Amino acid sequence: MIGVGIVGCNYGRAVLLPAFRTDPRCEVVAMAGTDAARTAELARAVNVARGFGDWRSLVEERAVTAVAVAVPPQLQPPIAVHALGLGKPVFVEKPLAADLAGAKAMLEAVRRNGRAAIIDFNFPELATWQRAKAMLDAGAIGRLRHVVVTWNLENQATRLRLKNWKTRGDGGGGLLGNFVCHCFHYLEWFCGPIAGLSARVFPMPDGNGEGSIALALAFASGAGGSLQMSSASLLGSGHRIEFYGEDGTLVLANPTLDYFRGFKLLHARRGDAALQPVHVEDMLGDESADARIIPVSRLVRRFIDAFESGDAASPSFAEGYRVQCLIEAARGAHASGRWTEVPPDREIRT
Repeated sequence: MIGVGIVGCNYGRAVLLPAFRTDPRCEVVAMAGTDAARTAELARAVNVARGFGDWRSLVEERAVTAVAVAVPPQLQPPIAVHALGLGKPVFVEKPLAADLAGAKAMLEAVRRNGRAAIIDFNFPELATWQRAKAMLDAGAIGRLRHVVVTWNLENQATRLRLKNWKTRGDGGGGLLGNFVCHCFHYLEWFCGPIAGLSARVFPMPDGNGEGSIALALAFASGAGGSLQMSSASLLGSGHRIEFYGEDGTLVLANPTLDYFRGFKLLHARRGDAALQPVHVEDMLGDESADARIIPVSRLVRRFIDAFESGDAASPSFAEGYRVQCLIEAARGAHASGRWTEVPPDREIRT
Protein backbone atom coordinates (compact mmCIF):
# COMPACT_ATOMS: atom_id res chain seq x y z
CA MET A 1 0.00 0.00 0.00
CA ILE A 2 1.37 3.41 -1.03
CA GLY A 3 1.18 5.96 1.76
CA VAL A 4 0.28 9.39 0.41
CA GLY A 5 0.85 12.66 2.22
CA ILE A 6 -1.00 15.80 1.07
CA VAL A 7 0.50 19.24 1.68
CA GLY A 8 -2.30 21.82 1.60
CA CYS A 9 -5.70 21.69 3.28
CA ASN A 10 -7.91 23.54 0.80
CA TYR A 11 -7.74 22.04 -2.72
CA GLY A 12 -5.77 19.22 -1.15
CA ARG A 13 -8.67 18.27 1.12
CA ALA A 14 -11.52 19.09 -1.29
CA VAL A 15 -10.14 17.46 -4.45
CA LEU A 16 -6.85 15.59 -4.01
CA LEU A 17 -8.01 13.58 -0.98
CA PRO A 18 -11.12 12.11 -2.66
CA ALA A 19 -9.22 11.66 -5.93
CA PHE A 20 -6.48 9.59 -4.27
CA ARG A 21 -9.13 7.60 -2.42
CA THR A 22 -10.49 6.35 -5.75
CA ASP A 23 -7.33 4.24 -6.23
CA PRO A 24 -7.18 1.16 -3.96
CA ARG A 25 -3.39 0.93 -4.32
CA CYS A 26 -2.84 3.95 -2.07
CA GLU A 27 -3.99 5.44 1.21
CA VAL A 28 -3.80 9.06 2.32
CA VAL A 29 -2.01 8.75 5.65
CA ALA A 30 -1.14 12.38 6.41
CA MET A 31 -2.02 16.00 5.72
CA ALA A 32 0.03 19.14 6.36
CA GLY A 33 -1.01 22.76 6.81
CA THR A 34 0.41 25.84 8.50
CA ASP A 35 -1.46 25.42 11.78
CA ALA A 36 -0.80 22.16 13.61
CA ALA A 37 -3.95 22.15 15.73
CA ARG A 38 -6.26 23.08 12.86
CA THR A 39 -4.64 20.54 10.51
CA ALA A 40 -4.93 17.77 13.09
CA GLU A 41 -8.62 18.60 13.50
CA LEU A 42 -9.18 18.63 9.72
CA ALA A 43 -7.36 15.32 9.37
CA ARG A 44 -9.54 13.69 12.02
CA ALA A 45 -12.68 15.00 10.33
CA VAL A 46 -11.78 13.27 7.05
CA ASN A 47 -10.35 10.12 8.68
CA VAL A 48 -6.68 10.78 7.89
CA ALA A 49 -4.27 9.34 10.45
CA ARG A 50 -1.83 12.24 10.85
CA GLY A 51 -2.03 16.02 10.66
CA PHE A 52 1.15 18.14 10.60
CA GLY A 53 1.71 21.85 11.09
CA ASP A 54 4.56 22.03 8.58
CA TRP A 55 5.34 20.39 5.25
CA ARG A 56 8.82 19.14 6.17
CA SER A 57 7.49 16.86 8.92
CA LEU A 58 5.05 15.31 6.47
CA VAL A 59 7.62 14.82 3.71
CA GLU A 60 10.06 13.17 6.12
CA GLU A 61 7.41 10.94 7.73
CA ARG A 62 8.38 7.28 7.05
CA ALA A 63 4.76 6.24 6.42
CA VAL A 64 4.56 8.79 3.57
CA THR A 65 5.99 7.23 0.41
CA ALA A 66 4.45 9.68 -2.11
CA VAL A 67 3.73 13.39 -1.73
CA ALA A 68 0.92 15.49 -3.22
CA VAL A 69 1.37 19.27 -3.09
CA ALA A 70 -1.44 21.83 -3.31
CA VAL A 71 -0.02 25.15 -2.11
CA PRO A 72 0.56 28.55 -3.78
CA PRO A 73 3.13 28.41 -6.62
CA GLN A 74 6.00 30.10 -4.81
CA LEU A 75 5.83 27.47 -2.03
CA GLN A 76 5.89 24.36 -4.23
CA PRO A 77 9.58 24.14 -5.30
CA PRO A 78 11.22 23.49 -1.91
CA ILE A 79 8.59 20.90 -0.99
CA ALA A 80 8.83 19.01 -4.28
CA VAL A 81 12.64 19.16 -4.45
CA HIS A 82 12.98 17.88 -0.86
CA ALA A 83 10.52 15.03 -1.44
CA LEU A 84 12.21 13.99 -4.67
CA GLY A 85 15.59 14.14 -2.94
CA LEU A 86 14.25 11.60 -0.42
CA GLY A 87 13.18 9.35 -3.30
CA LYS A 88 9.48 10.10 -2.95
CA PRO A 89 7.33 10.64 -6.09
CA VAL A 90 5.50 13.96 -6.28
CA PHE A 91 2.09 15.10 -7.57
CA VAL A 92 1.92 18.92 -7.79
CA GLU A 93 -0.51 21.64 -8.73
CA LYS A 94 -0.17 24.11 -11.57
CA PRO A 95 1.79 26.21 -12.22
CA LEU A 96 4.98 24.51 -11.08
CA ALA A 97 6.40 27.61 -9.43
CA ALA A 98 6.40 31.39 -9.24
CA ASP A 99 9.26 31.72 -11.71
CA LEU A 100 11.55 29.84 -14.08
CA ALA A 101 14.22 29.31 -11.43
CA GLY A 102 11.82 27.45 -9.16
CA ALA A 103 10.36 25.45 -12.04
CA LYS A 104 13.84 24.52 -13.27
CA ALA A 105 14.86 23.33 -9.80
CA MET A 106 11.82 21.01 -9.77
CA LEU A 107 12.51 19.70 -13.26
CA GLU A 108 16.17 19.04 -12.46
CA ALA A 109 15.18 17.24 -9.25
CA VAL A 110 13.00 14.85 -11.25
CA ARG A 111 15.76 14.19 -13.77
CA ARG A 112 18.33 13.73 -11.02
CA ASN A 113 16.27 11.36 -8.88
CA GLY A 114 14.23 9.55 -11.52
CA ARG A 115 11.06 9.39 -9.45
CA ALA A 116 7.51 9.65 -10.75
CA ALA A 117 6.28 13.23 -10.98
CA ILE A 118 3.11 14.70 -12.45
CA ILE A 119 1.46 18.13 -12.66
CA ASP A 120 -2.28 18.61 -12.35
CA PHE A 121 -3.25 19.89 -15.82
CA ASN A 122 -6.65 18.23 -15.79
CA PHE A 123 -8.77 19.60 -18.66
CA PRO A 124 -7.39 17.04 -21.16
CA GLU A 125 -8.76 14.29 -18.90
CA LEU A 126 -12.33 15.19 -19.93
CA ALA A 127 -13.91 12.81 -22.43
CA THR A 128 -15.16 15.70 -24.59
CA TRP A 129 -11.65 17.09 -24.84
CA GLN A 130 -10.15 13.69 -25.67
CA ARG A 131 -12.73 13.22 -28.42
CA ALA A 132 -11.91 16.69 -29.79
CA LYS A 133 -8.20 15.85 -29.77
CA ALA A 134 -8.81 12.56 -31.60
CA MET A 135 -10.93 14.32 -34.23
CA LEU A 136 -8.30 17.00 -34.81
CA ASP A 137 -5.56 14.37 -35.11
CA ALA A 138 -7.72 12.41 -37.57
CA GLY A 139 -8.14 15.45 -39.84
CA ALA A 140 -11.77 16.25 -39.03
CA ILE A 141 -11.22 19.93 -39.95
CA GLY A 142 -8.22 19.56 -42.22
CA ARG A 143 -5.12 21.64 -41.64
CA LEU A 144 -5.59 24.04 -38.72
CA ARG A 145 -5.78 27.70 -39.73
CA HIS A 146 -6.40 29.34 -36.37
CA VAL A 147 -7.81 28.76 -32.91
CA VAL A 148 -9.80 31.17 -30.73
CA VAL A 149 -10.07 30.80 -26.95
CA THR A 150 -12.48 32.89 -24.88
CA TRP A 151 -12.94 32.27 -21.17
CA ASN A 152 -15.11 34.75 -19.28
CA LEU A 153 -16.29 34.22 -15.72
CA GLU A 154 -16.37 35.81 -12.32
CA ASN A 155 -14.51 33.53 -9.97
CA GLN A 156 -14.92 33.47 -6.21
CA ALA A 157 -11.62 35.21 -5.48
CA THR A 158 -12.61 38.18 -7.67
CA ARG A 159 -16.22 38.27 -6.47
CA LEU A 160 -15.13 38.38 -2.82
CA ARG A 161 -12.29 40.86 -3.55
CA LEU A 162 -9.76 38.46 -2.04
CA LYS A 163 -6.09 39.38 -2.06
CA ASN A 164 -4.26 36.11 -2.64
CA TRP A 165 -2.11 34.37 -5.25
CA LYS A 166 -5.14 33.79 -7.48
CA THR A 167 -5.73 37.52 -7.93
CA ARG A 168 -2.18 38.90 -7.76
CA GLY A 169 0.25 38.71 -10.66
CA ASP A 170 3.25 38.33 -8.36
CA GLY A 171 4.09 35.04 -6.67
CA GLY A 172 3.24 32.98 -9.74
CA GLY A 173 -0.46 33.74 -9.66
CA GLY A 174 -2.93 36.14 -11.21
CA LEU A 175 -4.65 35.30 -14.47
CA LEU A 176 -1.57 33.71 -16.01
CA GLY A 177 -0.83 31.41 -13.10
CA ASN A 178 -4.39 30.59 -12.10
CA PHE A 179 -6.13 30.23 -15.47
CA VAL A 180 -4.04 30.90 -18.58
CA CYS A 181 -1.44 28.29 -17.60
CA HIS A 182 -4.19 25.72 -18.30
CA CYS A 183 -4.74 27.33 -21.71
CA PHE A 184 -1.05 27.27 -22.61
CA HIS A 185 -0.88 23.58 -21.75
CA TYR A 186 -4.00 22.50 -23.60
CA LEU A 187 -3.31 24.67 -26.65
CA GLU A 188 0.04 22.95 -27.17
CA TRP A 189 -1.62 19.59 -26.49
CA PHE A 190 -4.21 20.30 -29.17
CA CYS A 191 -2.20 22.35 -31.68
CA GLY A 192 1.50 21.83 -31.14
CA PRO A 193 4.17 24.29 -29.95
CA ILE A 194 3.49 28.00 -29.59
CA ALA A 195 6.27 29.86 -31.41
CA GLY A 196 5.47 33.46 -30.43
CA LEU A 197 3.00 35.71 -28.66
CA SER A 198 2.00 39.17 -27.60
CA ALA A 199 0.12 39.89 -24.39
CA ARG A 200 -1.69 42.61 -22.51
CA VAL A 201 -2.83 42.20 -18.90
CA PHE A 202 -5.52 44.58 -17.61
CA PRO A 203 -5.84 45.31 -13.88
CA MET A 204 -9.10 45.54 -11.99
CA PRO A 205 -10.42 49.14 -11.88
CA ASP A 206 -9.91 49.23 -8.12
CA GLY A 207 -6.37 47.93 -8.48
CA ASN A 208 -7.20 44.74 -6.55
CA GLY A 209 -5.58 42.18 -8.84
CA GLU A 210 -5.76 41.31 -12.51
CA GLY A 211 -9.10 41.47 -14.32
CA SER A 212 -8.51 40.32 -17.90
CA ILE A 213 -5.85 39.40 -20.43
CA ALA A 214 -5.61 39.31 -24.22
CA LEU A 215 -3.00 37.38 -26.21
CA ALA A 216 -2.19 36.87 -29.87
CA LEU A 217 -0.48 33.56 -30.63
CA ALA A 218 1.56 32.01 -33.42
CA PHE A 219 2.04 28.24 -33.61
CA ALA A 220 5.07 26.52 -35.06
CA SER A 221 2.73 24.84 -37.57
CA GLY A 222 1.94 28.22 -39.12
CA ALA A 223 -1.52 28.47 -37.54
CA GLY A 224 -2.52 31.58 -35.62
CA GLY A 225 -4.51 32.04 -32.47
CA SER A 226 -6.04 34.42 -29.98
CA LEU A 227 -6.84 34.05 -26.30
CA GLN A 228 -9.03 36.34 -24.21
CA MET A 229 -9.61 35.52 -20.58
CA SER A 230 -11.35 37.38 -17.75
CA SER A 231 -12.04 36.38 -14.16
CA ALA A 232 -14.08 39.56 -13.61
CA SER A 233 -17.01 38.92 -15.97
CA LEU A 234 -20.33 38.91 -14.14
CA LEU A 235 -22.59 36.31 -15.82
CA GLY A 236 -19.77 35.68 -18.29
CA SER A 237 -20.08 33.60 -21.45
CA GLY A 238 -17.99 30.74 -20.07
CA HIS A 239 -15.18 28.77 -21.66
CA ARG A 240 -15.07 28.27 -25.45
CA ILE A 241 -12.37 26.95 -27.80
CA GLU A 242 -12.92 27.25 -31.56
CA PHE A 243 -10.71 25.41 -34.04
CA TYR A 244 -10.92 26.57 -37.64
CA GLY A 245 -9.37 24.43 -40.35
CA GLU A 246 -9.23 24.32 -44.14
CA ASP A 247 -12.04 21.77 -44.27
CA GLY A 248 -14.13 22.34 -41.16
CA THR A 249 -14.70 23.76 -37.68
CA LEU A 250 -14.63 22.17 -34.25
CA VAL A 251 -15.86 23.86 -31.06
CA LEU A 252 -15.62 22.98 -27.36
CA ALA A 253 -18.04 25.15 -25.39
CA ASN A 254 -19.04 25.33 -21.74
CA PRO A 255 -21.39 28.23 -20.87
CA THR A 256 -21.85 27.11 -17.25
CA LEU A 257 -20.18 28.28 -14.06
CA ASP A 258 -18.69 24.81 -13.48
CA TYR A 259 -15.12 24.65 -14.76
CA PHE A 260 -15.45 21.02 -15.91
CA ARG A 261 -19.08 19.95 -16.05
CA GLY A 262 -20.97 21.32 -19.07
CA PHE A 263 -18.65 21.06 -22.09
CA LYS A 264 -20.31 20.35 -25.45
CA LEU A 265 -18.51 19.39 -28.64
CA LEU A 266 -19.70 20.77 -32.00
CA HIS A 267 -18.42 20.00 -35.50
CA ALA A 268 -19.05 20.99 -39.10
CA ARG A 269 -17.37 20.03 -42.35
CA ARG A 270 -17.11 22.24 -45.39
CA GLY A 271 -20.51 22.26 -47.06
CA ASP A 272 -22.49 21.82 -43.81
CA ALA A 273 -24.99 24.58 -43.03
CA ALA A 274 -24.36 24.64 -39.28
CA LEU A 275 -22.37 23.14 -36.46
CA GLN A 276 -23.71 19.79 -35.27
CA PRO A 277 -23.34 18.31 -31.77
CA VAL A 278 -20.98 15.37 -31.29
CA HIS A 279 -22.37 13.17 -28.54
CA VAL A 280 -19.84 12.46 -25.79
CA GLU A 281 -20.60 11.56 -22.18
CA ASP A 282 -18.29 12.99 -19.55
CA MET A 283 -18.83 10.78 -16.53
CA LEU A 284 -18.14 13.32 -13.78
CA GLY A 285 -20.20 11.79 -11.04
CA ASP A 286 -23.22 13.08 -9.15
CA GLU A 287 -24.20 16.69 -9.88
CA SER A 288 -23.62 17.55 -6.22
CA ALA A 289 -20.03 16.26 -6.33
CA ASP A 290 -17.05 18.45 -7.16
CA ALA A 291 -16.55 17.95 -10.91
CA ARG A 292 -12.77 18.28 -10.53
CA ILE A 293 -12.45 15.01 -8.62
CA ILE A 294 -12.97 12.61 -11.55
CA PRO A 295 -10.44 14.25 -13.93
CA VAL A 296 -7.88 14.44 -11.12
CA SER A 297 -8.53 10.79 -10.20
CA ARG A 298 -7.49 9.86 -13.76
CA LEU A 299 -4.20 11.67 -13.22
CA VAL A 300 -3.83 9.95 -9.84
CA ARG A 301 -4.20 6.59 -11.55
CA ARG A 302 -1.38 7.42 -13.99
CA PHE A 303 0.74 8.74 -11.12
CA ILE A 304 0.34 5.49 -9.18
CA ASP A 305 1.01 3.48 -12.35
CA ALA A 306 4.28 5.39 -12.80
CA PHE A 307 5.14 4.90 -9.11
CA GLU A 308 4.83 1.14 -9.53
CA SER A 309 6.42 0.79 -12.97
CA GLY A 310 9.16 3.40 -12.76
CA ASP A 311 8.01 4.89 -16.07
CA ALA A 312 7.48 8.59 -16.71
CA ALA A 313 4.06 10.10 -16.00
CA SER A 314 2.21 12.72 -18.01
CA PRO A 315 1.59 15.66 -17.75
CA SER A 316 5.26 15.77 -16.74
CA PHE A 317 7.35 18.40 -15.02
CA ALA A 318 8.89 19.07 -18.46
CA GLU A 319 5.40 20.12 -19.63
CA GLY A 320 5.04 22.22 -16.50
CA TYR A 321 8.37 23.90 -17.19
CA ARG A 322 7.32 24.58 -20.77
CA VAL A 323 4.17 26.32 -19.50
CA GLN A 324 6.33 28.32 -17.09
CA CYS A 325 8.37 29.49 -20.11
CA LEU A 326 5.18 30.62 -21.83
CA ILE A 327 4.01 32.44 -18.69
CA GLU A 328 7.34 34.26 -18.53
CA ALA A 329 7.11 35.10 -22.24
CA ALA A 330 3.61 36.54 -21.75
CA ARG A 331 4.67 38.67 -18.79
CA GLY A 332 7.69 39.89 -20.77
CA ALA A 333 5.53 40.70 -23.80
CA HIS A 334 3.15 42.70 -21.61
CA ALA A 335 6.01 44.62 -20.01
CA SER A 336 7.72 45.42 -23.32
CA GLY A 337 4.65 45.85 -25.49
CA ARG A 338 6.43 43.78 -28.12
CA TRP A 339 5.96 40.49 -29.91
CA THR A 340 7.96 37.75 -28.17
CA GLU A 341 9.41 34.69 -29.87
CA VAL A 342 9.26 31.43 -27.91
CA PRO A 343 11.57 28.55 -28.97
CA PRO A 344 9.31 25.49 -29.40
CA ASP A 345 11.79 23.23 -27.61
CA ARG A 346 12.54 25.61 -24.73
CA GLU A 347 11.84 22.96 -22.09
CA ILE A 348 14.48 20.64 -23.56
CA ARG A 349 17.28 23.22 -23.51
CA THR A 350 17.59 23.51 -19.75
